[in-house]
Amino acid sequence: MNLSKLVAVIALTVLLAACSGRIVPPSSSTGSIPAPVRKPVASTPLPPITNNNAVAAGANAAGAGLIAGPAVSSLTIDRARASKALTAFRLSCRELMRRTDVSGLTRGVDWQPACSAAQTANDAQTFFATNFETIQVGDGKAFATGYYIPEILGSRLRRSGYEVPIYGRPTDLIDVDLGKFSDTLKGKSIRGRVEGKNFVPYYDRTQIESGAMTNAPIIGYAADPVALFFLQVQGSGDVRQPDGSTFRIGYDSQNGRDYTGIGKLMKDRGLIQRGSMQDIVAWLRANPDQGRDIMRENKSYVFFRLLDGPPLGALGLPVTGGVTVAADAKFIPLGAPVFLSMDRVDANGLWIAQDTGGAIKGSNRVDTFWGSGREAEAIAGGMSARGSALLLVPVGTLARLQGGASGGTTPQR
Repeated sequence: MNLSKLVAVIALTVLLAACSGRIVPPSSSTGSIPAPVRKPVASTPLPPITNNNAVAAGANAAGAGLIAGPAVSSLTIDRARASKALTAFRLSCRELMRRTDVSGLTRGVDWQPACSAAQTANDAQTFFATNFETIQVGDGKAFATGYYIPEILGSRLRRSGYEVPIYGRPTDLIDVDLGKFSDTLKGKSIRGRVEGKNFVPYYDRTQIESGAMTNAPIIGYAADPVALFFLQVQGSGDVRQPDGSTFRIGYDSQNGRDYTGIGKLMKDRGLIQRGSMQDIVAWLRANPDQGRDIMRENKSYVFFRLLDGPPLGALGLPVTGGVTVAADAKFIPLGAPVFLSMDRVDANGLWIAQDTGGAIKGSNRVDTFWGSGREAEAIAGGMSARGSALLLVPVGTLARLQGGASGGTTPQR
């Protein structure tokens, strides 16, 4: 590899963040009628705290402006949800204490007391109220979407009607950790391949579908290219074979190209009216040639691996429906609890950040996970909630960040 060329690539891609496990939005991609979107029950969210320190373009949570939130004990946290969140938090502790927190808020050692207490805690509500304080990052205005585990039709073996390759990670796909070249690039990475003596971008969707890629294993075949496209958007799912058996596949890697949401493209061009997933899928199937070209405008391409257990998030740990959220690790430490107060009931409460997503960027932006099945699809497919978010961090975090100050400004709602 030509190192000078690689350094040039790095310089040109300084703003690219590390690619992540799962990308939004959700879809039904079985080829059958999608589950109906469930009508949400409205709620009135807590307004964000007025934060004169908020910085719209902060590079991470520490740079976005922080303000103290209310006591955890004052928040409305359902006992059952708190119990599930505690179980998920326990699972995340190992990574919380081991990983470098790119949000700039915490250190591994900060989580030690809470993680130790979590192992023996019996009352989840008391545990969270005792071990955590709340912080609002930036303006606190939250937006939540949803994702779930879809099912598509496919086969492990190629046969008539099942001819769309499901690719595993190519052997010539290379990950480059930019932080190893410069401290200013920590937390950023790029992907590509070696061509001769040069490091070049990996093949995009069009090139892959046209046969340019020759170094990737085929782990199965899908019946429908549209279904596979949206399974890539979801990042994992079940594949139902002709005999009724299923196998699960999950995200293994991605080609390093930017993700483009085709729904907005189609709506801007007047091809669909509402931009719902049902509208998008119906149009793509009714216009296969144009639909293929539109899908190819999303140059991002996801590679899968076979899974023999529960779905895994970006921490490499199982994710839990109704508990896990995907978040931007630069603004919410992966493994940390997040309290959402939103304009629909099912999005409210305590969540644990255990996943990331290519389209989940910025402060207070989350993607709620709902598991599998038609109920999960119905909730996730219509999830679009707005309100406020509070990050739960170990007691004393804000005082440490403010150089010993006494916990920040008293919150004013």
